Amino acid sequence: MAAAKTDGEAFPQELLSFIEEWKVKPGSLIMILHKTQEIYGFISRPAAEQLSRLTKIPLARIYGVITFYHFFKTVKPGKHKISVCLGTACYLKGGQDLIDETRSLLGLEPDGVTQDGQFSVDPVRCVGCCGLAPVLTVGNDTFGKLTKDMIPGIIAKYQNV
Repeated sequence: MAAAKTDGEAFPQELLSFIEEWKVKPGSLIMILHKTQEIYGFISRPAAEQLSRLTKIPLARIYGVITFYHFFKTVKPGKHKISVCLGTACYLKGGQDLIDETRSLLGLEPDGVTQDGQFSVDPVRCVGCCGLAPVLTVGNDTFGKLTKDMIPGIIAKYQNV
């Protein structure tokens, strides 16, 4: 199989092999999109176009799936991806307030990325730390029992890193 390109960069052989294996299976699109996002962190327009060519799935259908499921991103996330839990316990203990405060401090709209590419903020449905509600993660780091006034200190830990 010829090397596929996205954003001027060839798809890695790992992704090409995965697509080749999965494209013939019913319901394969979600699996292929997950693998693409796992590798790139998001699904760019050129990647979606190339997936369409490789799988023979219409681009409109690919975008229909990408935009239907909140998990898939079409914008490259920040270097430091901040996720705020909105599971029941976190929501009831102020999870939405944490999202609003974090976005306000960083000057972000929903699905936005800071101009320097350092931060993005997304709600998630459950982190699995309900006893620590409300919870926020930055990459693999988890912060629990948070209040809005703790957010600036957390952001500061990741600035210039």
